[in-house]
Amino acid sequence: MSVLKHINPHVMKVAPYQPGRPIEEVARELGLNPEEITKLASNESPLGVSPKAVRAMRKACSDMHRYPDGGAYYLRRRISQHYGFSPDYFIFGCGSNEIIEFIGHSFLYPGVSAVMSEKAFVIYKIICGMFGAEAVEVPMKGLTHDLKAVLKAIRPDTRVIFICNPNNPTGTMVREKEVSAFMGKVPENILVVFDEAYAEIAYKKMPDTLSYVRENRNVIVLRSFSKAYGLAGLRIGYGIAKPEIIRALEKPRQPFNVNSMAQIAAAAALDDQGFVRRSRRIYKKGADLIMKTCSEMGLVFEPPVANFILIKVGNGIEVFNELQKKGVIVRPMCPYNLPEWIRVSIGTELENMKFLGVLKEVVNVFKK
Repeated sequence: MSVLKHINPHVMKVAPYQPGRPIEEVARELGLNPEEITKLASNESPLGVSPKAVRAMRKACSDMHRYPDGGAYYLRRRISQHYGFSPDYFIFGCGSNEIIEFIGHSFLYPGVSAVMSEKAFVIYKIICGMFGAEAVEVPMKGLTHDLKAVLKAIRPDTRVIFICNPNNPTGTMVREKEVSAFMGKVPENILVVFDEAYAEIAYKKMPDTLSYVRENRNVIVLRSFSKAYGLAGLRIGYGIAKPEIIRALEKPRQPFNVNSMAQIAAAAALDDQGFVRRSRRIYKKGADLIMKTCSEMGLVFEPPVANFILIKVGNGIEVFNELQKKGVIVRPMCPYNLPEWIRVSIGTELENMKFLGVLKEVVNVFKK
């Protein structure tokens, strides 16, 4: 008898998440020089790693034979100072994705549901599937969350609402007014998850979701060190919520889930706000260039608020493949039922120029 017959049936139904393709993989497959490939697929930092984090990691290398601090004491103390919350308001994960998984462990199970926008981060739907909960997907208003529709989708069995803001992959943001109206009506027995991986690098004003944590509401705000601080390879994120929610989410957390190097780098990166400001300037300048060029090409796009932009190119998967052959990696949006679109990370000026030059070539070919 095959052991596969005994696998959790909820897990068997899950389609695994497909990340942006690595440079090395594309180089091997297409016979390209990896040094000549531009990756604009995963919303990574074009400035690299926070210099303060690099210095801290170099200093710590000789101590990597020790297990990590399971309670992340020094990082917890540092981030507590950064936000002005006491240390017991924080939980750390191997990326903020792991905290979404903790939410699944703690709040989602067969017979309950979670509500999310239909074109929000696909991990929410995957997590629901893993734990046997129903993912209730709500149509968006254009490419933006419709929080009024989200409220209407709440059912007696709803346990969690996921709001990705700015939203990945559409690049749109719901503002303070909409969030405030939503929070004024959402039932108190539901956990509202504000997934804000791009908060620090958003160049439009973010809603003050931390105010709901201060008010002791049933809210958790998720943040990440991957985008603003360039620590994507270390996989470290965190959640901010009232202590009773944090204690519940700590129960499924495995010991040593955040490695020592990640903790050290993250604590140092918090002091590197100059790096974050430089990043925002690069993203804003790059976004302006890409939008201007797309307008000249007659391409529709969604004006971005962070470090990625959605562009309507016709056949998204074909354009993705052709760009890849020419050494530019982006993301096709067919997994989000946006088959005519691609998502492009904003890079350095040279990376943006290369992408736009190749995009013109590819689009012109398809027009003929």
